[in-house]
Amino acid sequence: MSSVVRLGALFSLALLLGACQSLSKPATPTAAATTHEKWEHKAADCSAQDCPLVNVELQRVVDQPALNARIEATLLDLVKDATGTRPQSLAEHEREFLANGKPGWVSYLQAKVLSQHDQLVVIELSSYHFIGGAHGVPGRTYINYDREQNKVLSLQDMLVPGEEAAFWQIAQRAHQAWLIAQGHGNDVEYRKTWPFERTANIALNPDAVMLKYDVARLAPYSDGHPEILIPYNQLQGILRPAYMPGAAR
Repeated sequence: MSSVVRLGALFSLALLLGACQSLSKPATPTAAATTHEKWEHKAADCSAQDCPLVNVELQRVVDQPALNARIEATLLDLVKDATGTRPQSLAEHEREFLANGKPGWVSYLQAKVLSQHDQLVVIELSSYHFIGGAHGVPGRTYINYDREQNKVLSLQDMLVPGEEAAFWQIAQRAHQAWLIAQGHGNDVEYRKTWPFERTANIALNPDAVMLKYDVARLAPYSDGHPEILIPYNQLQGILRPAYMPGAAR
């Protein structure tokens, strides 16, 4: 075989191998398109500096009406957590809050895409309400949305069946590491006052699983929302392979 023919054969083989690798490599999903809107309204008949106000900031996912409805419903749940009453819509919340609010009352609601990776869209929903008292009421929660399944994930959806207890054991160890990082590793009284507890606020972020806690949970109100991170390498065999970063189905 001549050197020219040999080189041609090797070149063809390289192209074939490259094509096979491209076919076997899972495609990186295109980021979901989103829209953004924001508004702030005060009572129409109020001209004072401390008029009741409603501030809403929404990032919606294009062509996902069920997810967007879930986003709004979750924001309304945060309103109920703060005020004790759940409105039927954001428009109703604004109308009632401005009509009945007292000077200084505020309602802030925000939904934003925190991250997108693999087939997941992670949405952070935040709120802050002041309706009198010593301080306001902040709220925080998350939606983990699987674009392939068109489904909002529960913790059970994320985990290998039968591994929920193991997940919370790892979370408790992560809490111990968090206490040490906060300077409370040897503070017996602090650990007794603010013991570990479970949370429904879980986000499958690209670099770690995040557990977010309400204020006055795990730590005093002044510390804000405590945040515990669990590296993915600690969740092998516990988190479903589909939700490990870079995993292919």
